[in-house]
Amino acid sequence: MTRQGSRVAIVTGGGSGIGRATCRHLVAAGFRVGIIDLDAAAARDACGDGGIGIGADVSLAAPVERAVRAVEDALGPVDVLVNNAGIAGSAAATRLHETPVDEWDRVLAVNVRGPYLCTRAVLPSMLRRGDGHVITIASVAAIVPFPDRAAYSTSKGAALQLARSIARDYGADGIRSNAVCPGMVETPMTRWRLDRPDLRAEIEQRIPLHRVAQPDDIAEAVTLLASGRMSYMNGSALVIDGGYTVV
Repeated sequence: MTRQGSRVAIVTGGGSGIGRATCRHLVAAGFRVGIIDLDAAAARDACGDGGIGIGADVSLAAPVERAVRAVEDALGPVDVLVNNAGIAGSAAATRLHETPVDEWDRVLAVNVRGPYLCTRAVLPSMLRRGDGHVITIASVAAIVPFPDRAAYSTSKGAALQLARSIARDYGADGIRSNAVCPGMVETPMTRWRLDRPDLRAEIEQRIPLHRVAQPDDIAEAVTLLASGRMSYMNGSALVIDGGYTVV
Protein backbone atom coordinates (compact mmCIF):
# COMPACT_ATOMS: atom_id res chain seq x y z
CA MET A 1 0.00 0.00 0.00
CA THR A 2 1.11 3.59 -0.62
CA ARG A 3 2.54 5.31 2.43
CA GLN A 4 0.15 7.91 3.80
CA GLY A 5 1.35 11.40 4.65
CA SER A 6 4.76 11.07 3.02
CA ARG A 7 4.05 10.36 -0.63
CA VAL A 8 6.82 11.16 -3.09
CA ALA A 9 6.47 12.07 -6.76
CA ILE A 10 9.02 12.70 -9.47
CA VAL A 11 8.00 15.07 -12.25
CA THR A 12 10.25 15.32 -15.28
CA GLY A 13 10.25 18.61 -17.11
CA GLY A 14 8.76 20.17 -13.99
CA GLY A 15 10.44 23.54 -14.41
CA SER A 16 7.84 25.01 -16.74
CA GLY A 17 4.49 24.54 -18.45
CA ILE A 18 2.39 21.51 -17.60
CA GLY A 19 5.15 20.10 -15.42
CA ARG A 20 5.42 23.19 -13.24
CA ALA A 21 1.64 23.36 -12.77
CA THR A 22 1.62 19.65 -11.93
CA CYS A 23 4.27 20.15 -9.26
CA ARG A 24 2.25 22.96 -7.70
CA HIS A 25 -0.89 20.81 -7.59
CA LEU A 26 0.96 17.78 -6.23
CA VAL A 27 2.56 19.83 -3.45
CA ALA A 28 -0.88 21.21 -2.55
CA ALA A 29 -2.13 17.60 -2.41
CA GLY A 30 0.54 16.70 0.12
CA PHE A 31 3.26 15.21 -2.08
CA ARG A 32 6.95 15.87 -1.70
CA VAL A 33 8.17 16.46 -5.22
CA GLY A 34 11.44 15.78 -6.97
CA ILE A 35 11.85 17.58 -10.28
CA ILE A 36 14.19 16.44 -13.03
CA ASP A 37 14.59 19.13 -15.65
CA LEU A 38 17.23 20.19 -18.15
CA ASP A 39 17.08 23.62 -16.46
CA ALA A 40 18.40 22.96 -12.94
CA ALA A 41 17.54 26.46 -11.67
CA ALA A 42 13.93 26.16 -12.85
CA ALA A 43 13.70 22.72 -11.23
CA ARG A 44 14.92 24.05 -7.88
CA ASP A 45 12.54 27.00 -8.11
CA ALA A 46 9.48 24.84 -8.82
CA CYS A 47 9.92 21.93 -6.42
CA GLY A 48 8.28 23.56 -3.40
CA ASP A 49 9.08 23.29 0.29
CA GLY A 50 10.53 19.93 1.15
CA GLY A 51 11.17 19.07 -2.49
CA ILE A 52 14.30 18.74 -4.57
CA GLY A 53 15.15 20.00 -8.06
CA ILE A 54 17.83 18.38 -10.17
CA GLY A 55 19.23 19.28 -13.56
CA ALA A 56 19.48 16.33 -15.95
CA ASP A 57 18.83 15.35 -19.55
CA VAL A 58 16.14 12.64 -19.47
CA SER A 59 17.43 11.13 -22.70
CA LEU A 60 20.74 10.10 -21.07
CA ALA A 61 20.84 6.97 -18.93
CA ALA A 62 23.54 7.81 -16.39
CA PRO A 63 22.21 11.29 -15.48
CA VAL A 64 18.69 9.86 -15.10
CA GLU A 65 19.92 7.12 -12.76
CA ARG A 66 21.84 9.64 -10.67
CA ALA A 67 18.88 12.03 -10.50
CA VAL A 68 16.42 9.33 -9.41
CA ARG A 69 18.85 8.08 -6.75
CA ALA A 70 19.26 11.65 -5.50
CA VAL A 71 15.49 12.06 -5.17
CA GLU A 72 15.18 8.76 -3.34
CA ASP A 73 18.05 9.64 -1.01
CA ALA A 74 16.50 13.01 -0.21
CA LEU A 75 12.79 12.21 -0.11
CA GLY A 76 12.37 8.44 0.05
CA PRO A 77 10.98 5.83 -2.36
CA VAL A 78 9.04 7.19 -5.31
CA ASP A 79 5.30 6.51 -5.28
CA VAL A 80 4.43 8.36 -8.50
CA LEU A 81 6.49 9.12 -11.59
CA VAL A 82 5.14 11.73 -13.97
CA ASN A 83 6.89 11.40 -17.34
CA ASN A 84 6.21 14.94 -18.49
CA ALA A 85 9.43 16.13 -20.16
CA GLY A 86 8.92 16.50 -23.88
CA ILE A 87 9.78 18.57 -26.93
CA ALA A 88 7.92 19.36 -30.13
CA GLY A 89 11.06 19.62 -32.23
CA SER A 90 12.27 22.59 -34.23
CA ALA A 91 10.62 24.02 -37.32
CA ALA A 92 12.69 21.50 -39.28
CA ALA A 93 10.73 18.62 -37.70
CA THR A 94 7.90 18.76 -40.18
CA ARG A 95 6.75 16.26 -42.83
CA LEU A 96 8.60 12.96 -42.75
CA HIS A 97 10.81 13.33 -45.84
CA GLU A 98 11.71 16.89 -44.87
CA THR A 99 12.71 16.11 -41.27
CA PRO A 100 16.48 15.78 -40.77
CA VAL A 101 17.57 12.50 -39.21
CA ASP A 102 19.24 14.23 -36.26
CA GLU A 103 16.05 16.19 -35.53
CA TRP A 104 13.96 13.01 -35.69
CA ASP A 105 16.38 11.32 -33.29
CA ARG A 106 16.31 14.30 -30.90
CA VAL A 107 12.51 14.33 -30.61
CA LEU A 108 12.27 10.59 -30.05
CA ALA A 109 15.18 10.66 -27.58
CA VAL A 110 13.36 13.05 -25.25
CA ASN A 111 9.77 11.91 -25.82
CA VAL A 112 10.28 8.13 -25.89
CA ARG A 113 13.72 7.25 -24.57
CA GLY A 114 13.17 9.70 -21.69
CA PRO A 115 10.04 8.00 -20.30
CA TYR A 116 11.71 4.61 -20.80
CA LEU A 117 14.83 5.60 -18.86
CA CYS A 118 12.95 7.34 -16.05
CA THR A 119 10.47 4.49 -15.62
CA ARG A 120 13.28 1.95 -15.73
CA ALA A 121 15.03 3.84 -12.93
CA VAL A 122 12.03 3.90 -10.55
CA LEU A 123 10.72 0.39 -11.19
CA PRO A 124 13.13 -1.58 -8.95
CA SER A 125 11.97 0.30 -5.84
CA MET A 126 8.32 0.06 -6.86
CA LEU A 127 8.70 -3.67 -7.43
CA ARG A 128 10.24 -4.18 -3.99
CA ARG A 129 7.29 -2.40 -2.37
CA GLY A 130 4.61 -3.81 -4.69
CA ASP A 131 3.20 -0.35 -5.30
CA GLY A 132 3.61 2.58 -7.67
CA HIS A 133 2.03 4.60 -10.43
CA VAL A 134 3.62 5.82 -13.67
CA ILE A 135 1.79 8.66 -15.40
CA THR A 136 3.03 9.56 -18.87
CA ILE A 137 2.09 12.80 -20.57
CA ALA A 138 1.41 11.79 -24.17
CA SER A 139 -0.75 13.93 -26.47
CA VAL A 140 -3.85 13.79 -28.62
CA ALA A 141 -1.24 13.57 -31.41
CA ALA A 142 -0.82 9.97 -30.26
CA ILE A 143 -4.40 9.37 -31.43
CA VAL A 144 -4.87 11.91 -34.24
CA PRO A 145 -1.49 12.86 -35.76
CA PHE A 146 -0.79 16.56 -36.01
CA PRO A 147 -0.25 17.74 -39.59
CA ASP A 148 3.36 18.33 -40.59
CA ARG A 149 4.68 17.08 -37.22
CA ALA A 150 5.69 13.51 -38.04
CA ALA A 151 8.40 13.14 -35.40
CA TYR A 152 6.27 14.59 -32.60
CA SER A 153 3.17 12.56 -33.49
CA THR A 154 5.18 9.36 -33.80
CA SER A 155 6.96 9.95 -30.51
CA LYS A 156 3.72 10.55 -28.63
CA GLY A 157 2.16 7.45 -30.15
CA ALA A 158 5.15 5.49 -28.89
CA ALA A 159 4.90 7.11 -25.45
CA LEU A 160 1.25 6.06 -25.20
CA GLN A 161 2.09 2.50 -26.18
CA LEU A 162 4.94 2.48 -23.64
CA ALA A 163 2.46 3.48 -20.94
CA ARG A 164 0.17 0.63 -21.97
CA SER A 165 3.06 -1.83 -22.07
CA ILE A 166 4.06 -0.91 -18.52
CA ALA A 167 0.46 -1.42 -17.40
CA ARG A 168 0.35 -4.85 -19.01
CA ASP A 169 3.70 -6.05 -17.68
CA TYR A 170 3.62 -4.68 -14.14
CA GLY A 171 -0.03 -4.58 -13.09
CA ALA A 172 0.26 -7.90 -11.29
CA ASP A 173 3.14 -6.42 -9.30
CA GLY A 174 0.93 -3.64 -7.92
CA ILE A 175 2.26 -1.00 -10.32
CA ARG A 176 -0.17 0.94 -12.48
CA SER A 177 0.53 2.99 -15.60
CA ASN A 178 -1.67 5.49 -17.36
CA ALA A 179 -1.26 8.20 -19.97
CA VAL A 180 -2.69 11.69 -20.12
CA CYS A 181 -3.28 12.99 -23.64
CA PRO A 182 -3.64 16.78 -23.72
CA GLY A 183 -4.74 18.76 -26.70
CA MET A 184 -3.30 22.20 -27.35
CA VAL A 185 -2.04 23.73 -24.07
CA GLU A 186 -0.74 27.25 -23.54
CA THR A 187 2.89 26.67 -22.52
CA PRO A 188 6.31 28.01 -23.52
CA MET A 189 6.50 25.18 -26.08
CA THR A 190 3.36 26.39 -27.91
CA ARG A 191 3.83 30.13 -27.46
CA TRP A 192 5.33 30.61 -30.92
CA ARG A 193 1.98 29.56 -32.36
CA LEU A 194 -0.51 30.84 -29.81
CA ASP A 195 1.05 34.32 -29.66
CA ARG A 196 0.02 34.81 -33.28
CA PRO A 197 -3.66 35.88 -33.26
CA ASP A 198 -4.37 34.31 -36.66
CA LEU A 199 -2.92 30.92 -35.69
CA ARG A 200 -4.56 31.00 -32.27
CA ALA A 201 -7.96 31.73 -33.80
CA GLU A 202 -7.51 28.89 -36.28
CA ILE A 203 -6.67 26.44 -33.50
CA GLU A 204 -9.46 27.54 -31.19
CA GLN A 205 -11.99 27.27 -34.01
CA ARG A 206 -11.21 23.54 -34.24
CA ILE A 207 -11.89 22.97 -30.54
CA PRO A 208 -15.56 22.66 -29.51
CA LEU A 209 -14.89 24.62 -26.31
CA HIS A 210 -13.23 27.34 -28.43
CA ARG A 211 -10.25 27.73 -26.13
CA VAL A 212 -6.91 26.08 -25.62
CA ALA A 213 -6.13 24.42 -22.32
CA GLN A 214 -4.16 26.03 -19.52
CA PRO A 215 -1.47 24.01 -17.71
CA ASP A 216 -3.70 23.78 -14.64
CA ASP A 217 -6.34 21.94 -16.70
CA ILE A 218 -3.88 19.12 -17.28
CA ALA A 219 -2.24 19.30 -13.86
CA GLU A 220 -5.58 18.75 -12.13
CA ALA A 221 -6.09 15.50 -14.06
CA VAL A 222 -2.57 14.29 -13.30
CA THR A 223 -3.05 15.03 -9.61
CA LEU A 224 -6.35 13.12 -9.58
CA LEU A 225 -4.59 10.10 -11.07
CA ALA A 226 -1.71 10.45 -8.62
CA SER A 227 -4.09 10.59 -5.67
CA GLY A 228 -4.91 6.90 -5.98
CA ARG A 229 -8.66 7.56 -5.98
CA MET A 230 -8.98 5.97 -9.43
CA SER A 231 -7.23 2.82 -8.32
CA TYR A 232 -8.74 0.52 -10.98
CA MET A 233 -7.59 2.71 -13.86
CA ASN A 234 -4.65 1.04 -15.57
CA GLY A 235 -3.38 1.20 -19.15
CA SER A 236 -5.76 4.02 -20.03
CA ALA A 237 -5.35 7.13 -22.15
CA LEU A 238 -7.09 10.06 -20.47
CA VAL A 239 -7.84 12.57 -23.25
CA ILE A 240 -8.13 16.22 -22.19
CA ASP A 241 -8.57 18.22 -25.36
CA GLY A 242 -11.75 20.31 -25.13
CA GLY A 243 -13.36 17.96 -27.65
CA TYR A 244 -10.71 18.32 -30.38
CA THR A 245 -10.61 14.61 -31.20
CA VAL A 246 -14.39 14.27 -31.57
CA VAL A 247 -14.65 16.80 -34.39
